[in-house]
Amino acid sequence: MLATIILVLQEVDIEEKMKNAPDSGYEIGVAIGTYLPFVLLVALAYFTYYRAKNRKDLDD
Repeated sequence: MLATIILVLQEVDIEEKMKNAPDSGYEIGVAIGTYLPFVLLVALAYFTYYRAKNRKDLDD
């Protein structure tokens, strides 16, 4: 229930922001701000997977 409320509050219309952008620098900032959290989460997940896969204490 709480997660649904948070998702609704965070819903952002990227296309609307791009259409009303004052210049191309703003459009680039919106694109980076949209994709950067996803890229960071994927990198964190891969790092966590890699570290867990290569643990030495499980080889004993």
